[in-house]
Amino acid sequence: MTPNAASASSAPSRRSFLASTAVAAVAVGGGVPLLTACGGSDSGSREGTTAGKDAKKLLPAFVAQSVVTPDVPAKNGSAAGFTGKLDLAGLKTSVPKKLGKGGSVKIMSPFWGSPPKSDNAYYQAMNDLIGVDVGWQNQDGNTYDEKLGAVLASSSIPDVVVVPGWNMGGKIPSAIISKFADLGPYLSGDKVKEYPNLAAIPTESWQRSIFGGKLLGLPMPAPYVPNIVPFYRKDVFDAEGYEIPTSADEFLALAKEITNARAKVWACEDMKWTAFNSFGVLSGEEKPLGWGQADGKLVYRVETDAYLEALEWTRKLYAAGVVHPDAKASTNTDPAVRFGSGQSLIYNQDISQWYGRAAEQAAQNPDFEIGGMDIFGHDGGDPVLWAKQPAGIWAFVNKKASEAVIRDVLAVANVTAAPYGTKEYMLTNYGVEGTHYTLENGTPVKNDKGNTEVLNAYVMIASPAPTIAHPDLPEIARAQVEWQQRMGAFTRKSPFWGLQITEPARYTNLSNDFEQLEDDIVRGRKKVGDMQQAVSDWKKQGGDKLRDWYQKLLDDNGPAN
Repeated sequence: MTPNAASASSAPSRRSFLASTAVAAVAVGGGVPLLTACGGSDSGSREGTTAGKDAKKLLPAFVAQSVVTPDVPAKNGSAAGFTGKLDLAGLKTSVPKKLGKGGSVKIMSPFWGSPPKSDNAYYQAMNDLIGVDVGWQNQDGNTYDEKLGAVLASSSIPDVVVVPGWNMGGKIPSAIISKFADLGPYLSGDKVKEYPNLAAIPTESWQRSIFGGKLLGLPMPAPYVPNIVPFYRKDVFDAEGYEIPTSADEFLALAKEITNARAKVWACEDMKWTAFNSFGVLSGEEKPLGWGQADGKLVYRVETDAYLEALEWTRKLYAAGVVHPDAKASTNTDPAVRFGSGQSLIYNQDISQWYGRAAEQAAQNPDFEIGGMDIFGHDGGDPVLWAKQPAGIWAFVNKKASEAVIRDVLAVANVTAAPYGTKEYMLTNYGVEGTHYTLENGTPVKNDKGNTEVLNAYVMIASPAPTIAHPDLPEIARAQVEWQQRMGAFTRKSPFWGLQITEPARYTNLSNDFEQLEDDIVRGRKKVGDMQQAVSDWKKQGGDKLRDWYQKLLDDNGPAN
């Protein structure tokens, strides 16, 4: 299921956005042609990527999960969708026997909210099902990078450490390679069949879990279709007769028509992310997807005309006064609140908010209806969209762990990766019936204990192939999956899609300042020329050399897909 994810501010950073939607990440199956490894010594660890024959030796065999059948099968990189009511008596069993041997495992993971007591009913039930005594060392997700760096630099590392992709800056990749255990001896090839739910994780998600030539991570799969949806107030659009825009010019014209500052109604919130998709800008959220080819040359996203054009168009929205003033002022307020109250009629956020906003408004505003615009090509044609990575959060096992501990961790993961429609999925995501939730007309409804205890923990270890299911709002689940499928038809994969690439350490923070400059430019505080100067500086400070590094990897091996 895709949980509600609240945005942190009017102009959230990529990092805060990713953190807010962490548990919403899920992915699809399939294989990709793979590059061969590229070595180096700049960071004291293996740089580049592991692929080709070397990777195929490491990858687990893929065995599709046949326990349940989705109502809306995955297509074009989408999640699978379930739209029927739940029948608890008909739930399938995907783990017929305990694989845990009764050992204990300590897990450090990011947590958003207040962690429950360690002896709570949810943790006890999960541990009983798995056969492992899992102890949680939950850390504040908002400052997790600080704690993570300190722990990995110490000699006291828990049995398992969860690492989100957005926390992999600086020396973290090198620490991952040197501090965590090789899972290949337990999962590569047919060995994974001992853990059927792990065998059903898509191959490309495992490919992203190879670090430094070894299979190190247990992945949380994610759909590769772009996840930013331009949401709109469908109820208001229908009542006012507004037409869905099909180009950048149409959007601006509609925005001017909608906006009535005197009535405290503005057309939209910050639309920068939609602009990047509409203008076909290479993905900037996950390395190395910011790199692509134009006119036969390898380019980084900030060097492209599309990038500058997207910023200029977003700047026009602000200049026209159609963006809510709080977004322009970058106040730390939630645009979803303004969207719900009708102060703004369009905003872009993670696809998980489709359900979140609908569920939130269902009781207080029965006339509320949220829709998701298809991403339009800026010129009115088909959009050019770029695939996201098929996994972005991993659980790693301490290199010093014994085989018994490793197998207990895999027993945990085999339960948490159970598909929707199984007893294991329900326990992992909802807890114990009667204790944490009740079933009302085919819909599991969490009570206060469920909302307090059943969150953030076990779902961070490993996940099934991506699934969207909302038994209380099945029409939203269908709309989400069908939007992904339509957008997936226009989604391309960059030359490096699906690969786990470790850049030389000297380039790790080279692009850190671009996001703030983007926000300053679209709000009129800086000029587009300032970005052109920043790109020139980036090239001189190492961008050109980093391009050469990527070009060599590409020249030696060819594209990944």
